[in-house]
Amino acid sequence: MSENPYANLPYRPCVGVMLVNSAGLAFVGKRIDTRGQPDEGGVYWQMPQGGIDEGEDVREAALRELWEETGVHEAHVTLLAQTREEVLYDLPDELIGKLWGGAYRGQRQHWVLARFTGEDHHIRLDAHDPAEFCEWQWLDPVQLPEVIVPFKKRVYRAVLEEFRHLI
Repeated sequence: MSENPYANLPYRPCVGVMLVNSAGLAFVGKRIDTRGQPDEGGVYWQMPQGGIDEGEDVREAALRELWEETGVHEAHVTLLAQTREEVLYDLPDELIGKLWGGAYRGQRQHWVLARFTGEDHHIRLDAHDPAEFCEWQWLDPVQLPEVIVPFKKRVYRAVLEEFRHLI
């Protein structure tokens, strides 16, 4: 049996944001790089997430990523919680060499739960260039694991389980 050639690659430090509105629904965006593809059960919808920059803490990274991907300002959110531990996921082998310059095997993610206190018009997908999402919607949080790519389902289940009582 051959050894996994990616086993020694590190995980990319990342933050994810579960943004929920006053009705307890979660924000999901359709990734712009999947525009035009058939919606096969919504597998390309996701919550905002991205890398943690050098010198950033989790809170700073969460607010920056939220702004970059949704246009939502810090003034329109209240941070409620952070996952107790990082959640790791591995990329499928066919993506390892294509994402992040092939430097990472997956991501180690801190997740933040944030309450959206603004109004829908405060969400502006075009606030940052290049845009991450081409569409967005509010979704019942129990549906989150159903709409994400298969290799992130475990992550979404863990985040939902940890934050469920606060949503």
